[in-house]
Amino acid sequence: MHQEGVPYVERLYFCRTLLWACFEQSCVASDDELGDTPLPFGFRIISKALKRLDTRRHAKTVIFSGLAGLITLLSVALNAPDAVQIGSTLLLCAVLYVCLRRLNLDQVAAMSGAGNLEKVQRHYSESEQRFQALLESLPKVAVQGYDRDRRVIYWNSASTELYGYTADEAYGQLLEDLIIPAEMRFGVIGAHRAWMQEGIEIPAGEIELKRKGGESVSVFSHHVMLGEHTDAPLMFCVDVDLSDQKQARRDLDFITRFDSLTMLPNRSTFAAQLDECLEQAGRLGEVVAVVFADIRGFGEINDAEGYERGDRLLVEVAHRLRGCQRSSDLLSRFGGDEFVMAFPHLESDHNALPLVKKVLAAFDEPFDIGLGELHVGLKLGISLYPNNGRSAQELIQHADVAKNRAKVATGQAHWFFDKRLHDELVHEYRTVERLQRALREGELRLHYQPQVAANSGRVENLEALIRWFPSEGGSVPPSEFIPLAERSNLIYRIGDWVIHEACRQQAEWRKEGLGDCRIDINLSGKQVIQHDVFAYLETCMEQFGLTTREIGIELTENVLINADQRVLSTLRRLYHRGMKISIDDFGTGYSSLSYLKQFPITALKIDRSFVRDAPEEPSDRAIMAAMVFIGHQLGLEVIAEGVETEEQLELVREFGCDMVQGYYYFKPMSAGDIGRLQRSLQAVRGQLPQD
Repeated sequence: MHQEGVPYVERLYFCRTLLWACFEQSCVASDDELGDTPLPFGFRIISKALKRLDTRRHAKTVIFSGLAGLITLLSVALNAPDAVQIGSTLLLCAVLYVCLRRLNLDQVAAMSGAGNLEKVQRHYSESEQRFQALLESLPKVAVQGYDRDRRVIYWNSASTELYGYTADEAYGQLLEDLIIPAEMRFGVIGAHRAWMQEGIEIPAGEIELKRKGGESVSVFSHHVMLGEHTDAPLMFCVDVDLSDQKQARRDLDFITRFDSLTMLPNRSTFAAQLDECLEQAGRLGEVVAVVFADIRGFGEINDAEGYERGDRLLVEVAHRLRGCQRSSDLLSRFGGDEFVMAFPHLESDHNALPLVKKVLAAFDEPFDIGLGELHVGLKLGISLYPNNGRSAQELIQHADVAKNRAKVATGQAHWFFDKRLHDELVHEYRTVERLQRALREGELRLHYQPQVAANSGRVENLEALIRWFPSEGGSVPPSEFIPLAERSNLIYRIGDWVIHEACRQQAEWRKEGLGDCRIDINLSGKQVIQHDVFAYLETCMEQFGLTTREIGIELTENVLINADQRVLSTLRRLYHRGMKISIDDFGTGYSSLSYLKQFPITALKIDRSFVRDAPEEPSDRAIMAAMVFIGHQLGLEVIAEGVETEEQLELVREFGCDMVQGYYYFKPMSAGDIGRLQRSLQAVRGQLPQD
């Protein structure tokens, strides 16, 4: 005897086919490390197996082989505890369970005449209990069974946890009344009927269902129909809760689109929003202002007070900038202390300035981040659509350029981008590239300008001055490339080259008997403050066997004012070793007289602007006279720079300057010309025969 509807031998073939599906699923899952492909593959195999019941196999062989396949599949799934993989395993188990149950029922019918009915029933009951325990033991995999009318016939504990209904509440209820949202109700009913009547399977996929309380829940749902060609088809659904994955996706989406500290859109989100604004502005013929903001002194606040208070300040700055927004304006944090705003719907370029002033005015009031009153200002760069660019990327870049110019501008809190600024930027960029090539290819040279004793006219010292002669011809003045070297940090490499070359040249002159003049080397503020330049200087002097009588240094007074104790200690050590330390361009910096007695210096070099104007300007003459007097009273040598005329020479002699430097005596000269000059001077003094 066998169950009516599906012949017994064909169900045996189904078990054999299902066994093959189990092994196929295991192999594919192992090859793909339980990736996405095994799931649809396994379910397609099951579907085919259900439809191809057409051969005979021995019952015990099929049953034991099926159990072996089940164990194999479970072991694969347990190696990668992924909820979807477990769901597919459970679905395969459910199908195999139903098949084995029908085989047992057939065996009951076949063996009842032989008196073994009680034994078979007990075996069947134990098998069913074991399988029920398996279904209940798999966590986070909700399994429900429905009859032909979509009423619940099975509801495991994971379904209770996922949907909120207990098994007693769910039994006998319609699927569409329990967990199907209203907008999906008729679609689900139609899909179930189409499967039963036309064999159109319900595809697996992500869907939004509802819990008992009405809130939605995302699940990945698999479906299988058993006995679809019989009078009592059963549909089993295996649902995996995707709430954690959905939340992780939302978190990831937020992280990729927003700043987690200020909750503002990040750079990429802002750029996309700005492009939309620009598209609309293009259609309406409007102007859009992009404002790039940088917090003044934020790095110092971060360093002094710590990152926690720095973050608090960033949050407060974001809050204050939000207060400057209109309903259509955009605001973003790009990172660090950089914020960018966009003001659309402007009638003309002139409408941007009032908005910029409003932003600046918002920072007149102090902040309170647990430090008392903290005054923080902004530096703003502004670019305008369409004059300064037609894409978000271009406008943001130009606003950033303008902001950087505002940061170096004295007394200027904002800067509007213009074509000239762009051309300057391009020129500076290309000049820096050429300067790097000049370092590589030896296009830099040192020239030397003699310093002459004011009364005797004797050449005493030389100042080393860098010159750039590009290979394509011409020359680039130091006033053009030195500031670029400072901003691009090439000044470190250039400064080291100057030190090494000056020491090498002095050693060469000394070898030739021409090393009577000390060479003074200019050190930039950036070198002194941020680079161990003095250690390198001493290394080069030692390498070429030079003493402090042969090499001196020149610093600007601003460098000394900003020097820390480490720098001052090094300068004092060099001073006590006998090195000459001059203050260059004296009178153009802070000009605080107190540092003249505090800092280790040996000479003052009066800036050329005083020398130039002193003959006609009584105030300049008075200042020069005072500087010479103070210098001498402190025991310092006084050098007048930029002496070019007889009248200027007579004036500096009258004031009592010790040394004179300028075109009146000598222009800066190449090393070869200086060598010839020294030979001539020594020949005049009778120290060497003239060539």
